[in-house]
Amino acid sequence: MEIRVLKYFLAVAREGSITKAANSLHLTQPTLTRQLQDLEKELNQKLLHRGKYKVTLTQEGLVLRKRAEEIIELVEKTKTEFQSEKNTITGNIFIGGGESDTIKYIAEILKEIQEEFPKIKFHTYSGNAEDVVEKLDRGLLDFGVLIQPIDISKYDSLPLPEKDRWGVIMRKDSPLAKKEYITPKDLTGIPILASRQMSPKYSKQSGFLDWFDGNYENLNITGTFNLVYNAAIMVKAGLGYAISLDKLIDTSSESELCFVPLYPKLESGLDIVWKKGQVFSPAADIFLKKLKEKFGQNM
Repeated sequence: MEIRVLKYFLAVAREGSITKAANSLHLTQPTLTRQLQDLEKELNQKLLHRGKYKVTLTQEGLVLRKRAEEIIELVEKTKTEFQSEKNTITGNIFIGGGESDTIKYIAEILKEIQEEFPKIKFHTYSGNAEDVVEKLDRGLLDFGVLIQPIDISKYDSLPLPEKDRWGVIMRKDSPLAKKEYITPKDLTGIPILASRQMSPKYSKQSGFLDWFDGNYENLNITGTFNLVYNAAIMVKAGLGYAISLDKLIDTSSESELCFVPLYPKLESGLDIVWKKGQVFSPAADIFLKKLKEKFGQNM
């Protein structure tokens, strides 16, 4: 299976047409068709439904598209790591993580690197823990910033210095907006948009089960989310109250929304992780060294 052919396949998937893909690739249609047929024979799978006006992917084709995108991304990442100029540190740093105000510490380190090594570039990916861990394990990310609770035993890690506080995002015209804090009793019966960390899979570890003191199962959870931006829009529309971490959305005087913390106080820490035994590019290695210096870790 050649990288070139995978790029051809992705072009067809993107264009939805062999003719359009051939034009974009500067190939003849018969040449591209033959390459795709050879790929299907090599994998012993039908990858495309060839309609009269449009080409669509089979289920096997959808799987290959995801894998091909990851392979191409990893190939490009590897190439950049070996294309540094002599005596000049260049390259890329790939970091993934969930939404958190604590990312400001990562930004400070990246700013230092940018000033000292202007040819180093950084790339960030936002997603929940499962998304970040998957990309980390596949080598598509150098580092992951993970919100606790999550098992990080298979990684090397450093804790970030602050914890994020949990609370409720609501409209300012809500009756609860006048409260100084939100108790478990306040959440009884109201429509709740729940963060991923509240799911049964994580709630025991995150402390939500203890915080609700046995009433977790009685919550009126009408929706869930993994990243808070869209959840905030749902709250604005009056669809409910979002339980989320603080400092992730605009709650200024101009905003329709406000954040009221939970009481008793509930917090989550964060860790930045990387694969054990990871061989880093020069750029990523500089980031790791500064990370350890920043937080005073001797590893």
